[in-house]
Amino acid sequence: METLKRADYPPPGGPVVLVIMDGVGIGKYAEGDAVRSALKPHLDWLKANALNSQLKAHGRAVGLPSDGDMGNSEVGHNAIGCGRVFDQGAMLVNAAIQSGAMFRDAVWTELIRNCKEHNSTLHFIGLFSDGNVHSHMDHLKAMLVQARKEGVRKARVHVLLDGRDVGETSALDYVDPFEEFLAGLNADGSVDYRIASGGGRMQITMDRYNANWDMVKRGWDTHVRGVGPQFVSARQAIEAQRMAHPGVIDQDLPPFVIATDGKPLETRGKPVGPIRDNDSVIYFNFRGDRAIEISRAFEDDDFSEFDRNPRPKVLYAGMMQYDGDTKIPKRFLVTPPAINRTLGEFLARAGVRQLAISETQKFGHVTYFFNGNRSGKFDDRLEAYVEVPSDIVPFEQRPWMKAAEITDRVVAAIAENKFPFIRLNYPNGDMVGHTGVFQATQIAVESVDLCVGRLMQAVEAAQGVLIVSADHGNADDMLEHDEKTGKVKVDKDSGKLKVKTAHSLNPVPVFIYDPSKAMNLNLARRAGLGISSLAATCLVLLGFVPPEDYDPSIVKIKN
Repeated sequence: METLKRADYPPPGGPVVLVIMDGVGIGKYAEGDAVRSALKPHLDWLKANALNSQLKAHGRAVGLPSDGDMGNSEVGHNAIGCGRVFDQGAMLVNAAIQSGAMFRDAVWTELIRNCKEHNSTLHFIGLFSDGNVHSHMDHLKAMLVQARKEGVRKARVHVLLDGRDVGETSALDYVDPFEEFLAGLNADGSVDYRIASGGGRMQITMDRYNANWDMVKRGWDTHVRGVGPQFVSARQAIEAQRMAHPGVIDQDLPPFVIATDGKPLETRGKPVGPIRDNDSVIYFNFRGDRAIEISRAFEDDDFSEFDRNPRPKVLYAGMMQYDGDTKIPKRFLVTPPAINRTLGEFLARAGVRQLAISETQKFGHVTYFFNGNRSGKFDDRLEAYVEVPSDIVPFEQRPWMKAAEITDRVVAAIAENKFPFIRLNYPNGDMVGHTGVFQATQIAVESVDLCVGRLMQAVEAAQGVLIVSADHGNADDMLEHDEKTGKVKVDKDSGKLKVKTAHSLNPVPVFIYDPSKAMNLNLARRAGLGISSLAATCLVLLGFVPPEDYDPSIVKIKN
């Protein structure tokens, strides 16, 4: 990888620090905007005094199928760290299904053959919505239709309820039509396709970064062992769990098992779909961070995170390979994007020391995703990765999360001036925004602002440069609005305003703070830039000439 440096460049005295304020966008509506309403004097000062602009962070600007697709942390950090836009999971899976390539692939063929040879069950586990962030129900439906066409007689679906990338209590909007869809497949009696188990995505199965293996164990017990509160249908389970836990949103609903004579909170019925020897299992999420741990539970022979007894002998496949370096999982249906020549690799090849830091909830984003879905470092001698352990508590109860601890480490690193490039992620705006609790989200944004103020002081003392931006919006759009009128939607049953827990389609800010003004910077004034331009921006500020195929820098150095 060629690493050209500018001969005429006056480098900053201190480090270039890239701050990713996860989930902090620029809102369209005042009502429900926890960013706009937050007390944030430092961000306000940057907007008034520093070089600043807006960047696209959703849709085609981050490699998603359409501009109606909200951005997310995975594709956002890919774009930021890679400097270019790659077709991402949703688009790749869509293409593989539409062309039929997925169903001609050896892995799909092997999974189907296994079920037919053993007269066994084909299982699907995944996020049950059309949020298009981790999964899409259309992919699940297409696979069920194809399985029926190829003669698979029995299929079971284990649903992870969303309420995070879609409406917070929208589960039945997906379950009811899906039950009708299954009824259509089952109509002539040739197949038996049913929902077998489920639960909220933040309760079971979809943990990430080894933050809470108990979530994965609960998912294993529910999907594999068929152990848990029993119900006769997913609808009954959801309604009963909501009555038992007033105010709970879908992502936090407890697990459930569908049984032939299941009754709420009893376990004497016969589960309709536990996973058994010789079954085939597909985890149909295409996004990797919340897919690795359950994949390991199915595949690893040397596994000590929890007791898997029984561990059935199954053929397991992911929608994609979630970690190409560690080969998780071994079988996958769609090849993930081949991302190379990332910012981290560029700097490592140039001999630049780098620090990457966040708390557990976003640690993999500033490392694995930032590096193009690559585990590990490019050069152990030059790179330091610091993970601050997250608290295992509801985020709305600790909206400040570990922002102060992250800042402590970064302020010390800035003063030490050992790392010319530092990148960090504050998860607060995203993780707390997903709870739908407005007050907590406002505090989350204020916590980030307080920490940005500390970084500004440290950068000024070191004569460095601070770049503050985000990977997508969330905290900026906490209520559902009518697209035509802009009015907040009201729930017809409760009369309350409809809370939004999903990401927004809004742009994100970018601030360039050069307190010494020694570099004579100016905005490049290019229209329509996305967050992928942050990589070239970092390279320019570090004195490098960005690769020609990188998306252009936000700033230029005046001659």
